[in-house]
Amino acid sequence: MATLDTLKRTLLQKASETEVPSNQPLSDEQYSHAFDIFLKGAGWKTYQEFIIPQLSQLLDPLFHSRLRISILEVGPGPKSVLEHLPDSQKRKITKYAAFEPNKLFASRLEEWFRCTPFPSLEHTPEISRSRFSSGDFYHRTKSSLYDEKFDVIIFCHSMYGMKDKQATIQRAVNMLVQQPGGGLVVVFHRDSLRIQGMASYRTGFFPTGLVSVADSEDTLDCFAQFITGKKTQDGTLRALWRNKCRELGACDTANPGSLLFSAPDVMVAFTRHAPTGSEYSAPAMREQKMVKNRQACVRFPAITLQPTGIAGVQHCVTSALKGGTGLTVVGGGHSGHCLWFNIRSVDMGLFNKVHVVASEDIKVGSFIVAEAGCKTVDIIRKASEAGLTVPLGARPSVGAGLWLQGGIGHLSRLHGLACDSIVGAVVVSADAGKLFSVGYVPEQYRCPEAVQLDDSDLLWAIQGAGTNFGIVTSVTFKAYPAPAYTVRSWRLPFDDLFKARAKLREFDHLIARDLPRTCSADAYLFWDEDRLHIAVTMFETSTATSCVTLIALTRAYKILGPEKSIKTTDSIGVFDAEMYMSEMHGGHGGGKTSSFKRCLFLKDIGQDETANVLIKAIETRPTPLCYLHLLQGGGAIRDVPADATAFGCRDWDFACVITGVWPRDQDGTKEAVAAVRWVYDIAEILLPLSTGAYGADLGPDPRDAALAAKAFGPNLPRLARLKQRWDPRDILAYACPLPTPPKDPRLIILVTGESGAGKDFCADVWRSLFMKDDVAACVSSISEATKRQYATETGADLSRLLEDRAYKEQHREALTAFFQTQVKKRPRLPEEHFLRLVHSAKDAEVLLITGMRDKAPVAAFSHLVPDSRLVEVRVEASEEVRSARRGADKADIKPEDKNGTLDYAPSFNLRNDGEGELLARAFFSTHLQHLVDPDLQSLTEIIRQIPDFPNTDINFRHILGVAQSRGGLKLCTALLQSHYSGDWSQILSIVCVETGGFIFASALAVNVDVPLALIREKGKLPPPVVSVAKEVSHISGASSGKKAGVIRKGGKVVVVDDVLATGNTLCAVLRLLVKVGVEMTDISVIVVAEFPLHKGRELLCREGFGKVNVQSLLAFGGF
Repeated sequence: MATLDTLKRTLLQKASETEVPSNQPLSDEQYSHAFDIFLKGAGWKTYQEFIIPQLSQLLDPLFHSRLRISILEVGPGPKSVLEHLPDSQKRKITKYAAFEPNKLFASRLEEWFRCTPFPSLEHTPEISRSRFSSGDFYHRTKSSLYDEKFDVIIFCHSMYGMKDKQATIQRAVNMLVQQPGGGLVVVFHRDSLRIQGMASYRTGFFPTGLVSVADSEDTLDCFAQFITGKKTQDGTLRALWRNKCRELGACDTANPGSLLFSAPDVMVAFTRHAPTGSEYSAPAMREQKMVKNRQACVRFPAITLQPTGIAGVQHCVTSALKGGTGLTVVGGGHSGHCLWFNIRSVDMGLFNKVHVVASEDIKVGSFIVAEAGCKTVDIIRKASEAGLTVPLGARPSVGAGLWLQGGIGHLSRLHGLACDSIVGAVVVSADAGKLFSVGYVPEQYRCPEAVQLDDSDLLWAIQGAGTNFGIVTSVTFKAYPAPAYTVRSWRLPFDDLFKARAKLREFDHLIARDLPRTCSADAYLFWDEDRLHIAVTMFETSTATSCVTLIALTRAYKILGPEKSIKTTDSIGVFDAEMYMSEMHGGHGGGKTSSFKRCLFLKDIGQDETANVLIKAIETRPTPLCYLHLLQGGGAIRDVPADATAFGCRDWDFACVITGVWPRDQDGTKEAVAAVRWVYDIAEILLPLSTGAYGADLGPDPRDAALAAKAFGPNLPRLARLKQRWDPRDILAYACPLPTPPKDPRLIILVTGESGAGKDFCADVWRSLFMKDDVAACVSSISEATKRQYATETGADLSRLLEDRAYKEQHREALTAFFQTQVKKRPRLPEEHFLRLVHSAKDAEVLLITGMRDKAPVAAFSHLVPDSRLVEVRVEASEEVRSARRGADKADIKPEDKNGTLDYAPSFNLRNDGEGELLARAFFSTHLQHLVDPDLQSLTEIIRQIPDFPNTDINFRHILGVAQSRGGLKLCTALLQSHYSGDWSQILSIVCVETGGFIFASALAVNVDVPLALIREKGKLPPPVVSVAKEVSHISGASSGKKAGVIRKGGKVVVVDDVLATGNTLCAVLRLLVKVGVEMTDISVIVVAEFPLHKGRELLCREGFGKVNVQSLLAFGGF
């Protein structure tokens, strides 16, 4: 079936050929009849599956932020699509207006509103029976709507008939409210929408939309005139239009007697803040960037920018962040997502330099530094001049998107994927537009402004998913000696498909599997000359230090016969030796064709089920030029552990590239649509048989979702979290999609203590008690990963290490030494183990972690999980009890296992000398159960979030706003009172710091009847006072003082404050208290909210205040 755009062009072309006048507008009745076609059957699915869900999701944040919402709808039809929004959103609509020029629709819309679809409307909706105009015309209309402001303006049923769409949208944007948060203009349009110079806030795409049209003369006449926007009474032209509709449409099997047309739909949303072309420092290209990919060519970007330097790239990112818009990046132009509807495109074409860093020292090695605008052939050509190469892909014109997302080529079996050779990169971060150098980048090619980032996570992510986290400006590759290639080709025709399957099995089992790493064999399946063909191309590489075995060649000759061709070439000439370039279908390389492809990774292609699917795929091809390309894997690709780089799909024999091809002059026709659908159909069938999918081709197209879920193997959860960290605003949303990571547990309890104290037993009891309260909880041991690796390397019995206490005791000393050796090699190993447990606790609200031996673990790890509340429960028992539980004599307990005095204060302590569950249960009721009090969530919801305040990049939480909310202060005070782990009757003073501390401490002091000790900035209290200096942060001032004599020596005090962030204020308070004679063990701290990313607890430990017990009600991420 053809697209509506193609149908429209064809019908208009026929009209121009007949020279019959057809400029009269459609009558209201004709428009109404045609409009109904799009709201029934297949057409209504677009509304059900795309327009309504997208609209609800897009409007949700705006509706949540306001009590009253005003709506202007342009061309709503007989009733508003907003009737399908959730009731919670419809109740927020207090004002509605519309422009509906169709008088039939306007009358029906007014009648519909009598049923009160929006119960909170304050006035009767104003329905203007005129067109929404972008020019001076609106000044001459009687409608006053143009002078009003709206929260949301919606074009729901496409913009057909609006000639100057850009001016129309700009006019609508100017009618948005100007209050903080602004408003939205939302446009849904069938087929492509070209609005130059205006960058959208959000876009969505629904490529599978369909329209079903009854194949009758009257209906087709009406439909054709609606599509063209032209009315004609000429019978000849009408007949021509009907014939073209029948020619381009497909039979609707679900509705016999109807025709189907492809009607992809795009959603574009605009705000007042979206930058225009004049606001960019990078120069805009005069013409749209021409890219290789034909699908990308029809996704018109808002503007294409071509930075001349890194500062220009940074400005593109920062302006996107400021305007809340997205970016796409163009390298080689092969990606179907490098251009996107009304999204600004950054063309890296001027970053086109290649540098060779050669070394004669084999240990040092040689490197290639390639900028992000280079093509594969540019890099190989420059490297070849120095006798070097890089294992890049097999297509000469592909760019950085290939290297950053994998890169499968003829050297992959020998040296690995292209991303495996990346040792460093220079990247502009997507979170703030900052310039970083990661990994090894030769000093002479490292931008002086780049900050050397010691972040192995970012380099890891760039090695296989590098288009998702920032704009990479250059990559440093490890280089290898350039080989010579011998290329042999076979082409075998088959009339018998059974024999074809058998030959494919022989190729896989008897040829490919036994090839040395210096060889790779690709296979092609295609149809030509009325027969199925299997073609094989073998690439043999040789250098001065390698040679090719003859065993594999002998077997190939036996199975495939003599080769059709053989040639010897170099790293440049091998590009032209590809079968598809020269021998398949007469050579695709010089043909004017368009293509669409998706790639899956397969094992055992000769296995019956897989081979049958591959053969059947070619039988069902929709165009003669479609084919399958099987690129051999294994070797060095499989050597790399799945989690060593972001490219996690390693265990495969062949990458199956499903390629739909059609003549370029058939773009948009039913042949092109069928070829794309064939690719997805075959991918869907192969997906269960595959070990993964290739992410380089994938984007936000909803049809890619299932493939993207298998694109990175076991690395997907880690990548999702890195995406949240490095691109939190999702400005690079058009790369291979990564899922939103699951939320970390809201409460993490570190159960620590000596061996034999009963940590695991207590943790299991507490887990069951949380579960009994309908709180999902799980227990994990942080030492399990070490035990697994220890068992692998030493041969110890893993199951006994995990379950048999006596066996574990025998290995405990060796296990400890093994772990310490690992930490010396990888200092961040404890953090890695901790995060792995946290991220694997899916759907758990509470995670209890045992086996942790780190000092002050809450201070050490809380910044890694800033949105989770982290507490430590220290379980202790006497030496006699511990030795009995371990089955050891007291004399066998080593010094490091004996109870000792800690130099820090755990959140809670449990003395566990008793037997049974009574102690653990009582401790849970007293100290742990209230940590998941629903009132904590209520308090969280009261606290407002304000981005970029008081400075840019600070995500400010208005804690003091709690006191401004009805019931907020009372709720917070009650939580502070109940969450304090000590005894209020023993507290002599509540110490508080201005300003936030005064508010919360005062209310708390009233509740617990304890006097206040006020701490203010120096100079604000009358003498005598005690004062200390403090560090300045964006949260607090420079010095503090307190009234002398308010606090007595030997008394216990509780410090109450609104936040714990950097810890500077708290350190100053603690110094004051110590200065007047309060013992650190007599000081407790409780704050409303903690911001762990600032590492305030870590500062307290460094400053010697680790023994002070610190509690917080809430924890928030951000700065």
